[in-house]
Amino acid sequence: MGIIFAIIIFSFIVFFHELGHFSLAKKNGIDVEEFSIGMGPTLFSKEYRGTRYCIKLLPLGGSCMMGEDEEATDSPGNFNNKPVWARISVIAAGPVFNFILAFVFAVILIVMVGYDKPVVQSVDSGFPAQEAGIEPGDTIVKMGGKKINIFREINFYNQFHQGEKVEVTYLHDGKKETVTLTPKLDKESDYYRIGIGGGSNTKANIGTALQYGAYEVKFWICTTMESLKMLVTGQIGVDQLSGPVGIVDAVDSTYQQSKSYGFLIVLAQLMNISILLSANLGVMNLLPLPALDGGRLVFLFIEMIRGKRVPPEKEGYVHLVGIMLLMALMVFVMYNDIRRVFF
Repeated sequence: MGIIFAIIIFSFIVFFHELGHFSLAKKNGIDVEEFSIGMGPTLFSKEYRGTRYCIKLLPLGGSCMMGEDEEATDSPGNFNNKPVWARISVIAAGPVFNFILAFVFAVILIVMVGYDKPVVQSVDSGFPAQEAGIEPGDTIVKMGGKKINIFREINFYNQFHQGEKVEVTYLHDGKKETVTLTPKLDKESDYYRIGIGGGSNTKANIGTALQYGAYEVKFWICTTMESLKMLVTGQIGVDQLSGPVGIVDAVDSTYQQSKSYGFLIVLAQLMNISILLSANLGVMNLLPLPALDGGRLVFLFIEMIRGKRVPPEKEGYVHLVGIMLLMALMVFVMYNDIRRVFF
């Protein structure tokens, strides 16, 4: 069941990403030759209004193939004949739709289980928070200059900045206080902590569900970007990257751990993973790397600045190299996943 859930989640997220490209292409009058879900041989296809809709054998990935043939540039529906801003909107729509999907899932999840306000519920004796005067009931509003909206941001900030001195701003009896804390090593867990606890959920109405749904998406976008920063700076290794195999394993583990608590808990846990994956896919696709949406946007912005296209053959070479490097990375990540999961 975990594998089935992983396939359903991943396929739907990719479908929604491609739906973004498709919707903006149609809106801008761009020919869409094929819209497909999955990869490999076609299981089912139907043509409607000039577009072939396909379901393919392997339920991973998908595509929105637009009319971009250089030999057919006289066609009014050719992608390359449209204004640069129209093309930018089409390419950016995939990642943007991922953020929209993550937001919708987040709102539904918060309606189901509530939201975690950054309110301190417990203070551990002998740790920096207690020594600085932070008390249960105080609200953390900033850490290290970053605005705090949900309690998990506190935990993740501490995780990403282990042992680092941090400036904390909090509300105590409605008054803002700012203190500088140096996390203390908890010898039992071998983990640096400031010594506060919290994170219980508050029931949401429609207004707070929308508000904290946006905070949830922001949290996962920032977490993804912080993880990428740590990867680039060498704070974490590439061997910690996960691909489809790792995702399937994570979904399966989550399902196995939560199934005894009932359907609603399973649904909430899987929806939480879906928010993470959708936000993550949006961020990753916006990276300015060849073969990704972000790489294509770079060439479109260059075209906008210089007033003419980069020669298609040169852009093609760059994307080809990008695809080769991306495939090599995928093989490496899959090897890591298989080694971590099965050995």
